[in-house]
Amino acid sequence: MSRPAPGPVRFARNGAVRFALTDHGGTGGDPLLLVMGLAASRFWWPQGLLDALVDRGFHVVVYDQRDAGESTHLPGAPRRTPLATLFRRQPPAYSAEDLTDDAAAVMDAVGWDSAHLFGHSMGGLLAQRIALRHPGRVRSVTSSSALPSDAKGLGVLRYLRLGTPLRMAGMRFPEGRDGDLALALAVGRALASPGYPFDADEVRDTVAREAARGIAGFRDQDAQSRQIGAKWHGGRLAELRMPALVLHGEGDQILRTAAGRRTAAAIPGARLVTFPGVGHFLPREVWPRYADEIRALADHAAGATAAA
Repeated sequence: MSRPAPGPVRFARNGAVRFALTDHGGTGGDPLLLVMGLAASRFWWPQGLLDALVDRGFHVVVYDQRDAGESTHLPGAPRRTPLATLFRRQPPAYSAEDLTDDAAAVMDAVGWDSAHLFGHSMGGLLAQRIALRHPGRVRSVTSSSALPSDAKGLGVLRYLRLGTPLRMAGMRFPEGRDGDLALALAVGRALASPGYPFDADEVRDTVAREAARGIAGFRDQDAQSRQIGAKWHGGRLAELRMPALVLHGEGDQILRTAAGRRTAAAIPGARLVTFPGVGHFLPREVWPRYADEIRALADHAAGATAAA
């Protein structure tokens, strides 16, 4: 079945910061806001996954966080690699609370009083924090391949697989479109699911969509460092009182499965689902399962609200 193209790029604001967002359809369905990972643009959401979510009755909106994609990129602290930012004290360019407020501003721009959240990688961490800071605006929260929000400082190390981030930090490719594609393919292969074929065409399509909007993919390590450096001063996961789902690939090359287990254990009533053979990048073979799990959680949330 043919599907209408995504809507045109729109923009939301939180003070001086502007955010690019795209409506992927499903108007009239349950509102679902997707939160992407570390300094990655909204184009890294696979179109097939977005389509699966729309087919399951969601109105799907994606956006670029500050310091990503077509959103505002901010000046920040002295140059650091993203990994070094975890272990060095430096003044943050903004707070994690700012990042959660940005998501609320996107919901305002779309006209949503509340929405379901689905975040992947750092977006999953942020989804947890949006739910903590803005509980009245979140119907349910799905955190995928993410750290637990409660992890602090060197405590993050217990969840990291450092080999892959260290290799990625050393990747160097020429400037320009060919170099951007080579870099994206190298990152994609490093994070691909070990139990499934690597889909190079999906990466090429993503890079082409970014290039059409003047986005240079994974180039901006300063932006990555600023996002990583955003400190959280808010509540703990035990305070969440809403339906929650934690998804995690057992072959994740960046975060150990223990990160997902700890997140689910910390949120009262949260459900954990792990996926054998799945890495940090989600293969097309699991997109329907992810969409089914998020749909089931939204149905559970609706039932809980009706019974209250």
